[in-house]
Amino acid sequence: MAQVAGNLQRIRNGERRYAITPRIPGGFVQPAMLQKFIDVANTFKATLKITGGQRIMITNLKAEDVDKAWDMLGMAPAYTTSNRVRSVKICPGTTFCKRAKQDSVSLGMKLEKLYVSQEMPSKMKMGVSGCPNSCSESITKDIGVIGTVDGWQVYAGGSAGAHPRFADLIAEVATEKEVLELVNRMVTFYKENAHIERIGAFIDRIGLDAFKEAVLGDLANTKAADTKVTATISAAAAANVNAEPAVKLPGMGINGAQGLQAGEPITENSIIREIIEVYPNTIPALQEIGMGCLGCPSATSEPLWQAASIHGFDVAELVTRLNNLRKGA
Repeated sequence: MAQVAGNLQRIRNGERRYAITPRIPGGFVQPAMLQKFIDVANTFKATLKITGGQRIMITNLKAEDVDKAWDMLGMAPAYTTSNRVRSVKICPGTTFCKRAKQDSVSLGMKLEKLYVSQEMPSKMKMGVSGCPNSCSESITKDIGVIGTVDGWQVYAGGSAGAHPRFADLIAEVATEKEVLELVNRMVTFYKENAHIERIGAFIDRIGLDAFKEAVLGDLANTKAADTKVTATISAAAAANVNAEPAVKLPGMGINGAQGLQAGEPITENSIIREIIEVYPNTIPALQEIGMGCLGCPSATSEPLWQAASIHGFDVAELVTRLNNLRKGA
């Protein structure tokens, strides 16, 4: 089956229905663009849904209509895999809001331009809020920024979903330039050292102090509590980067050891997380059947037979294909 430039939403009576979620930077949409969404929905009898990421999902599309919908929108198809920076949620900031302390729109749009759609070890969401009211829910984002009277608070490691986690305060800085520098350091360190895990799980695995030590370095004018600011990561912190997870995750064996070992065959009961960590060359095949979010705990904790059922594929054929990839066939 050819890959469809949309996300599989459901299978009913053998018919697949898809959704597309076009990029809308900051959630700001002009009337002419909004009319295109309406035209697509009317043409293909689709439904429009406002998402939590300040975008508009077009759902209930047939496979043959997905490319036509992108053409009507005048947009290149979005990525169908989700281990990327998905969106930057932005509040109105000083541009529109009387309570704002900082220009979240300016900063948020810069982050959007720099990072959206970049590949990451897992999915990543960002949020920029212009004041401590945090209307962009910055502390539940992988990277969050909150404006204050004196500047910006920069957070990392937040998430909602199946395993909610408040982000950790990494530093307080005075300027937008310093925010961009610190975010760059955090993203770079995460990309270079993380497993297939959200940034919060990465911080929990290596330790918050080690993360701060690695990303703050000699960044000027930071106020970081309870951590020594150094130019390079220490040997002890570096050792933690490659340590086994301290917490047993779904699909992981006793004491953090993987249940599926290298050289062992993949079966219909193999856990998705184990498969992709032991045999990463199987990832494209799993993505092709619609498993776009291989960093989501709810997806990776499933056995292979369940994933095949959800996405409408024969599990025996999938097992054979993955084992052929495993053996390098």
